[in-house]
Amino acid sequence: MKAVLNFFTLFTSLSTLLCCALPALIVGLGMGAAMAGFLAQYPELIWISEHKTWLFAIGGVLLVLGGVLQYTQRNAPCPINEKGEACADTRKNSLIIYYISVFIYLVGFSFAYILPHLI
Repeated sequence: MKAVLNFFTLFTSLSTLLCCALPALIVGLGMGAAMAGFLAQYPELIWISEHKTWLFAIGGVLLVLGGVLQYTQRNAPCPINEKGEACADTRKNSLIIYYISVFIYLVGFSFAYILPHLI
């Protein structure tokens, strides 16, 4: 369950980055023509941008659920046999992926909702 939730958390975080932060960065750097060509090649990004409120809401809920699972399982025992080391490594990697997902989500959120009001 935790691995699936981590996957969806990372997926929605990357989606928020693609819908909002990446296009704003590309246009901000003066590469609007490149962005127009990219959108012509991948028009699905327009649909994602149109539904960014749902995307951020679902991503936020998944991040909260992932954080709760990370917190509740932080002291769960790992097996003593050879799988114990793999369990500890997986737990550490899962926490790293979660923090990366939160960072990506916050970058996308700031580009979509905070920075437009400051400009």
